[in-house]
Amino acid sequence: MNGKKITVIGSINMDLVTSTNQIPKVGETVLGDSFHSIPGGKGANQAVAAARLGADVTMIGAVGDDTFGTTLVDHLTKQGMNTENIRKVMDTSTGIASITVSEGDNSIIVVSGANNHVTPEVIEKNEDKIINSHILLLQLEIPLESVIRAVELAKKHRIITILNPAPIQKLPKELLELVDYLTPNEHEQALLFASIEGTEQEVEKLKEKCIVTKGSKGVMINKNGEEIEIPSIQVEAVDTTGAGDSFNGALAVALSEGAEIEEACRFANVVGAISVTKLGAQSGMPTKKEVEEFLKIHNLE
Repeated sequence: MNGKKITVIGSINMDLVTSTNQIPKVGETVLGDSFHSIPGGKGANQAVAAARLGADVTMIGAVGDDTFGTTLVDHLTKQGMNTENIRKVMDTSTGIASITVSEGDNSIIVVSGANNHVTPEVIEKNEDKIINSHILLLQLEIPLESVIRAVELAKKHRIITILNPAPIQKLPKELLELVDYLTPNEHEQALLFASIEGTEQEVEKLKEKCIVTKGSKGVMINKNGEEIEIPSIQVEAVDTTGAGDSFNGALAVALSEGAEIEEACRFANVVGAISVTKLGAQSGMPTKKEVEEFLKIHNLE
């Protein structure tokens, strides 16, 4: 592997997925069809995506002192990443997403749990891991002040930063100015810049950092002031869960290997496309060998 170290700082969750024919009304009990516990969290998902592609990945985050926490750390370790800096928080639950699926729709309750304990102090204690990285990959499922501190440290040490601004929230202009790459989808980009204060020129400069994911329509980047569309790879989608996380992990890998932004996005598009042909977020993320085989079959090398 020619790539350098990638550090992912973010959420680690257990997704608790219940399928049912009918979502219960208040006070009502219904029978479910199936139940699955699935490793998740945007931070962990993106770390897994990068690790499966052969990258040298360090995951920084937190789990609770419960069975879910132990299971998730074991799982992430088996994916081939460094999990030594995942903190176990005593008397706290691991983050969970309780997902009820019915007739193609879902309702979700997220309990952040230990993810809220990834504090700025934790970030500072892991400054050496940031310093030794080539890419720092972040999302917004840990406290915002921790994301800001991580980006500040990365900037100080000239480490490339990728921020996936999801779940979307209002972000300070100072953070956007420090980040190297922003990876919103179209909806997130619109909300991201709706309330940014500054001149039109300043806002446009920030938008140039955006790699906008557009699902089946591909990706939009800004290169030398010109918008460039990078088409998606057409596949038969089975499950789009985790496609964005696959894209972000793959983007970090390609950039760590020295790829130019356009080339990196094309590679990430391929990885995202493969991921939607399988069920599950992390379980659908391809290995480097699977990507190479896909490229050969589709004459995309």
